[in-house]
Amino acid sequence: MKKIIAITMFAALSFSANAQKKGLQGTTFATSQFGYTQTKTGTTKSTNFTLLPIIGTFVSPSVAIGAGIGTVNIKSENGSTTTANTGLFVFQPLVRKYWNVAGSMYFFGQLAAPIISGKEKQSELKVSQFGLAASGGLDMILGKHFSVEFSYNLANFSVTTLTPKTGNKTTITDFSLAHVANVENVYNGALGGSNPTLTTPLSFGFKFLF
Repeated sequence: MKKIIAITMFAALSFSANAQKKGLQGTTFATSQFGYTQTKTGTTKSTNFTLLPIIGTFVSPSVAIGAGIGTVNIKSENGSTTTANTGLFVFQPLVRKYWNVAGSMYFFGQLAAPIISGKEKQSELKVSQFGLAASGGLDMILGKHFSVEFSYNLANFSVTTLTPKTGNKTTITDFSLAHVANVENVYNGALGGSNPTLTTPLSFGFKFLF
C-alpha cells in the first residue's frame, strides 16, 4: 500500500513539474486591435478607424511570435463633401516574452515592427511607414480557451515617407516614449486632419486560446 501511495505521489509531482516546464508552449492565440475616433468642428468632421486582427503561437514555454494584418482608414469631411480619404494597409509582426506572476496571471513584454502603406485617394499622396513599438502588460488566463489582457505603450520609433503625385517627398523620423504610434499628419492636411493610431497608451482586450 505504501509503495502504491509513493508511486502515485511521484507520478503526480512529475506531471506537475512537466506541466510547469511546458508552460504555454504549443498554444495558439487570436485577438484583435480595434480603434475608432471622431472629431467634429462646425461642419468639418474627421474619423479614424483601425482594425488589426492578430494571431500568434507560443514557440517556447514563455515566448510567443505572431503577426497582425489589418487596415487604417482616415476620412475628413466638410458637410457632405469628402476632402480627404486615406486607406492604409498594416502588417505588424511581433514577439512576446511572458513571466508568470502568480497562478494564471502573467506579465508580458512585446516588441512589434509595424509596416504601413497606402495612399490618400483625393490627392493620390502615397504613405509608407516602418518602425518599432515596445509595450508591456498583464495577461490573466480565465479558462482553457480565454484570457483578458491589459497593455500599455512604452516607446515607439518610426520612419514615415509621404510622396505626393508631384513634387518632393517628405520623410519624418519620430521617437517617442509612452506615446501613440502614428503616421504624422504633416503634408498640408492630406491625411484628413487625423493620425492612424495603432497603439494607445493603455488598452484592454480579450484573447482566445486554442
